[in-house]
Amino acid sequence: MKEIELKLQGKIKRLTNRTFKFDERVKEGWFSAVYFLKTREIVRDYKPDNIVTMQFFQKEHAVLCGTDEVIALIKTFADDPDALEIFSLKDGDKISPFETVLTITGPYQNFGFLEGVIDGILARRTSVSTNVYNVVKAAGQKPVIFMGDRDDHFTQQAGDGYAAHIGGSTAQATHAMNEWWGKKGMGTMPHALIQLFNGDVVEASKAYHEKFPEDDLLVLVDYNNDVITDALKVARVFGDKLKGVRIDTSRTMIDQHFIRNQDVLGTFDPRGVNAPLVFALREALDKEGFQHVKIVVSGGFNQQRIMEFEEQQVPVDIYGIGGSLLKINIGFTGDNVMLNGEPQAKSGRKYRFNERLEKVD
Repeated sequence: MKEIELKLQGKIKRLTNRTFKFDERVKEGWFSAVYFLKTREIVRDYKPDNIVTMQFFQKEHAVLCGTDEVIALIKTFADDPDALEIFSLKDGDKISPFETVLTITGPYQNFGFLEGVIDGILARRTSVSTNVYNVVKAAGQKPVIFMGDRDDHFTQQAGDGYAAHIGGSTAQATHAMNEWWGKKGMGTMPHALIQLFNGDVVEASKAYHEKFPEDDLLVLVDYNNDVITDALKVARVFGDKLKGVRIDTSRTMIDQHFIRNQDVLGTFDPRGVNAPLVFALREALDKEGFQHVKIVVSGGFNQQRIMEFEEQQVPVDIYGIGGSLLKINIGFTGDNVMLNGEPQAKSGRKYRFNERLEKVD
């Protein structure tokens, strides 16, 4: 049973290293800035009895993620971790600029070398979860599929997928993205499958449906740059079995619908996946009785673009989003703010009590 299931059942409070599977070299300081490692050596010799409180914050309105991972990191690699006093918010908490999200109190030499690693975990996870939250909010009640597998190093997929889940994504492209929280990735066909059937969308769809009959049939229809023609071809063959069509037209291409209907041009950018194309596709499907077929759009979507589509009430049912969700735009800072129970911090920083913090067992 996955730890996330135990957490949802209330049997554990937080995920542990059973889920995260950290690189053991963290203990050696391999991923820590060298000045933290040198400071640890100095403190061991000169100030071994000092007790510090380290405090973490960021500067945006955000959806916090990475706290379970950070606490598991501390419990796994700090010296005498159970003697440390840790207070933390939880993954999924809405946080404000400069709000304290985590404090650690104990001998600096026992955990201080992890400061940068902690900052990095919180920064990446919170950035992704906040980005996803914002696009999910922009999309209203429509599902958002997290398709970030091609936009970053594959080793980041599990953590990014978890952060996307915290942000509100309901489906993700790879099994790895679901590793910490779900079961399997979802998806149907890439352009490569259609290419292997010599550009015949119908034949590629038949092969897919025969091979995976239990899957919802969701067909990619922009391969030939004629989404309405190919969507209708597939719908006429599969009828009620066709659950949806996906448009992924390149931002440098103009669909054949506009070449055939040039009278509609002149008031919008006809390249890529655009509102008039989606409206025309919905109208064509409905006209032939295929109202049940959902429309999925992907290719360069972000929060702003989704907001524009929703404001125009474009008949999109599902958004597929990748690279824009992986922008690391939230940075965290860790500061030592208390020394032996007394305020001691660099100018401009001080201990900021947060009543929302919960003590970690």
